[in-house]
Amino acid sequence: MANYTNSDDFSGSLFLDTNMSGSVFREADLSGVKMHGVLLIGADIDGAIEGLRVNGVEVAPLIEAELNRRQPERALLRSRTPQELREGWAWMQGIWAATMKRAEALPPADLDRSVNDEWSFAQTLRHLIFVTDSWLSHAVLAESRPFHRLALPAGFIDDGHTYGIDNVKSAPFEEVAAARADRMAKVQSFLDEVTQEELERVREPNPAPGWPSPAARTALYCVHVVLNEEWAHHEFAVRDLAIIEAG
Repeated sequence: MANYTNSDDFSGSLFLDTNMSGSVFREADLSGVKMHGVLLIGADIDGAIEGLRVNGVEVAPLIEAELNRRQPERALLRSRTPQELREGWAWMQGIWAATMKRAEALPPADLDRSVNDEWSFAQTLRHLIFVTDSWLSHAVLAESRPFHRLALPAGFIDDGHTYGIDNVKSAPFEEVAAARADRMAKVQSFLDEVTQEELERVREPNPAPGWPSPAARTALYCVHVVLNEEWAHHEFAVRDLAIIEAG
């Protein structure tokens, strides 16, 4: 398979009568892409989908409705009140606890195992540490050095050395799990105490190095990012665990 990386820019290109069957697009920006007369059979898409129309029908609302039908508690993750956010976080903690128990029953090597070139289970936990450090500790609480050394940024973000991140490929799972538990407790503590006024208050940019990029944001916006990432990466984790368990 030919590899095209971030050094290759295909923006504004026309692909005509081109065979892309079996191709993989990972961390690719497909914003504004128009596809006409295409064959899209057996495709598998996950990502931030908004404004996508298929045969004249906007897809995102249909997907949201179906996901919420499968998991009614998921709608709480997008609520706007402290109490409902607490309920959504309690549900999220519960499904993660069950998944952690499932993962810990596997051989340690499997927790560092990649499926289809995605993050391993341990790397997924490390990324969620980064998400909490970024969107809660940095963006909402304005801490000067919030990043755990084992936090794992997404590929499109700076590798994190300037934030105090070690950027190691792997680490002892017990250490990763402990850091992850600490960050989950931090989210719980924030939601336990936050008021409606504090949720809606705009936070000014944190001048310390870190992610997200500087902007004025409400705590509610940032909490929604954290909860969405929690849900999405849990879906990825259980998908990959099933493949590993099946051998």
